[in-house]
Amino acid sequence: MRSVLSPNLVTRDIVPLVSRIILGIVLIAHGYQKFALWGLAGTGQAFAGMGVPMPGISAVVAAVIELAGGILLVLGVFTPIVAVVVFLEMIGAALLVHLPHGVFVGDGGWELVGALGAGTLALAAGAGRFSIDGLLRARTSQTAAATGSEREFAEVH
Repeated sequence: MRSVLSPNLVTRDIVPLVSRIILGIVLIAHGYQKFALWGLAGTGQAFAGMGVPMPGISAVVAAVIELAGGILLVLGVFTPIVAVVVFLEMIGAALLVHLPHGVFVGDGGWELVGALGAGTLALAAGAGRFSIDGLLRARTSQTAAATGSEREFAEVH
């Protein structure tokens, strides 16, 4: 009998669930901030002041990645792809803006984008069972197993 808190359940399913929810909420907040609080024009102006290339386009791209990516992470949809996209965005933010300012976010440093990038990169391994990705994977496995059983039955009879 498998324990409710078996190491496999915790590492493969619960850890990704908690990570997805926390990272997703932070990303949703930052995407919402860019869209609704600052507005895309204001975000573009802030990006221009930081030396981000094509600040207007970069503002839209960052806002969409963060808001949509955060929602998708919370739900566990397309998690490996979303995780890599967010990781790449955070690498870009670190390289273009934050690295020269040191580690601490209060000084404009890279700690927030580093933590978000590392956390989302870890999710590239998958969302775990408690996700839409996991539900779809389970349904696909059940369908494949059922198809295989039907084929075996037909071959025998």
